[in-house]
Parts: sequence; structure tokens; C-alpha cells
Amino acid sequence: MLVQIVDAVEHRTPDGIAAAISRLIRSGALAAGERLPTVRVVASELGVSPATVSNAWQALAGVGLITSRGRAGSFVLQASTAWMPPHFGELAGSHVEARLDLSTGTPDPELLPDLSAAFRSLPTRADTASYLSSPVLPELERHLRASWPYPVPALTIVDGALDAVSRALESIVRFGDRVVVENPGFPPFLDLLEHFGVERVPVDIDAEGMRPDRLAAALASHPVAIILQPRAHNPTGISMTEGRMREIARVLRSHSHLGDPVVIEDDHSGEISSAPAFSVGNWLPQRTLHVRSFAKSHGPDLRIAALGAPDQLLDRIVARRMLGPGWTSRMLQTILYELLTASPSLTTVHDARRIYQARQRRLSEALVRHGIEHSPSDGINTWVPVADEKAATVALAAGGIRVAAGSTFSSSFAPEPEQHVRVTAGNVRDDFDRIAGLLAGAARA
Repeated sequence: MLVQIVDAVEHRTPDGIAAAISRLIRSGALAAGERLPTVRVVASELGVSPATVSNAWQALAGVGLITSRGRAGSFVLQASTAWMPPHFGELAGSHVEARLDLSTGTPDPELLPDLSAAFRSLPTRADTASYLSSPVLPELERHLRASWPYPVPALTIVDGALDAVSRALESIVRFGDRVVVENPGFPPFLDLLEHFGVERVPVDIDAEGMRPDRLAAALASHPVAIILQPRAHNPTGISMTEGRMREIARVLRSHSHLGDPVVIEDDHSGEISSAPAFSVGNWLPQRTLHVRSFAKSHGPDLRIAALGAPDQLLDRIVARRMLGPGWTSRMLQTILYELLTASPSLTTVHDARRIYQARQRRLSEALVRHGIEHSPSDGINTWVPVADEKAATVALAAGGIRVAAGSTFSSSFAPEPEQHVRVTAGNVRDDFDRIAGLLAGAARA
């Protein structure tokens, strides 16, 4: 192993040593569980100080590639957490301590609304009149329908956006079917498709969302569904324009001889998005399933989302849930209704939307000043081009910053022509120029 490490190191700096070992681990040359040579041994072989190697070890630990077990030494970590699905696990596997963690894709907790007033609206007992009562609070349904981007045929409440997408796929797909996904896209979607034995058909996106020309080509494979993120796309932060939505609807209509795939729209950041809500449902309501999650705006642990769909499809989803969880707790629905209608929480979410937009703009402007071509993103994430994502993540870890590697979000089967990292810009509260400088330096690593 020592010979492998020495031969792999191209630059005898902390970043260079860490990047070399990162390549060995990710290629499988160094396997999970293997014990690394000691800092002093590696330093002696490379002709550098122990502090240089120690800094490299810290950078590798910062991105979750190795772990220290005290006197027992340092060991290569497993690629992901065992209980996580594989693609999702690539995001979870590197979550160890960092001075500034910009890898999570989660909202700033300081910008979430206070739940105290909503709790006071809860009933004193977790009771319900009947197991056969409507699964949605009538007042919540009325409020959601009033703000839906199109006149939705039917609506229900589920346990978060991924639950909604999972339930939809369960009702639509069969083993061996094909589903169109964005490239890049959200890794858990890939896990879901693999779980159902479905083949993914990746379609590239541009600055306005999924490319209509690439979608038209993908429809020749006769997919049964298409998964879109209309706003604050994860990982890129792109929001689709009305024109792009209209063009996608036109492509779907003009290719109806190839089938009528259902469009599943995951509007996971709608309440904090600075872009208007557009949906294919404006043109194809009987083929659109639209999800609106409140995790980014009101708190991930609420685990609640609204799901709108054609009656026949939604009836199947609701009926299947009756044989599992039954319904989403009406106590949680009461909390959500209060948060969506009470003035204090409305003000908090409005302010959060404005603050996220300002943070995105300030970080983007700082990146441009440091020579990185970039435009402000929507929501909390942004997509930064880099020369080498492995070198970039390790270099940033050495500076105390964690980001998510762009390859995690690839749905393509071919190597990506460009490399990126995903940065949760919404969690950058200050010091924009210094952070942008570190990102720019890492981008050129």
C-alpha cells in the first residue's frame, strides 16, 4: 500500500497527497476497512514533514473517505452508510464534521418558522372520528387548491416529496418499464427506479430545465413516466420558465403516437423559490402529477407534502396508502395549515425566500469576481463547475468546507463532459468573498 500511495502522489502538498489517496480509494485500489500507513511513515517516504501528511489526512477525514481510530491508526471508510440506498448513500456517506458544511442540501434552521403557535392549535388528543374519514383536512385542501399552479383534479397529503414520488411510481411503473429523468438529477430518484426494476432514460438540462429536443429523442424509448423538478432544481438551482414548460407539453402532445407518459413534477422548494410556479398540468392536467413539499420552507422533519393528480391515479395512490400508513397525521396537517395561513409564519417564509435569493446573488457575484463563470441560482443549492471534482472536494475539506461531489447527481451512463460540485449556497450567511475564493481555488485544483 505504501508503494501505491507514493507512486500516486503527483504533488507533495497536503492537497496533492489527499487527492492522490482519494483517487486510490474511489478507484477501489484502497478498499474499505484497510489501515493506512502512519503519518510518519508516509512523510518519510515522500520526503515531507509529518504536518504535511497530517493535514492531508484531516482533509480526507473531512470528506468522509478515512477515519481515525486513535492509536489503532487511520482506516478507509465504507463508501456509504449501510442502511441508506446506494445513490442516496453517496450523499450521506461524507457527513462528518466540518467548519462549514455546504453539502447537505438542507435549509438554514434559523430561517424556518416558529412552530409554537401552530402547536397551540392542535387537539388535546390524537383521536379521529373514523378510520374511513377523508385523509385530507378540508380547510387545508381548500387552501392548497387556491395556490396550485393549475386547476388540479384531485389532491391528497403524503409524508414528504419522496413519499409522493414513490407512491406515484408504484402506481404507474412495472418491472422493465422506462422512466425519463433529468441529468443531472436527484440521486434518490435513481434509487427508486432501481428498486422498482425500472430503466432510467437520462435527458440533459440547460439553463431553463429539461431540453425539449433531448426529451423528444427519449420518447422514442416509450417511457411510462417523466420526472421533473420545475423549481430550484436539485442540484443546479435552475427553475423552469413558462416557455420551457409549454414546449415540453408541446413535445409530449406531438409524440403521443409513442405513448402518453405521466409527468411527475417534484416542486420541493416552492415556498422559498423566487421563481413563479409553472406546471405541465396547465396543458396536460390528465397526465400530470404535481408534488409540493414544505420541507425546505417549513422544516424537513415535518415530513409532509401535497400531491395533486388525475382522479383515477390519485384514487389508486390513496387506496394503497390505506393499506399502509392510512393517512398523514391530521395533527401534522393542522400544523401545516396554521403555518400556511398565520401571519408570523407567512412573514418568516417570505423573509427566508428573500434572504436565500440575496445569498445566492452575493455568492454568485463573488464567484464571478474570482474568475468563475456563474449565474445566481434559485432556492438553496447552486452548481459550480470545477476542473476535477475529487481534487476540488478534498481541497475544500482542507479549508474546512464540505460540498457534494457532482458525479453523485449524474443519471447518465456515460462520463460527464464537465465536472461540478453542488454547494448549498443558502447556508452561506456571511464572508461571501472568502468562501467564493476557496471555491474558486478548489475549482482550479
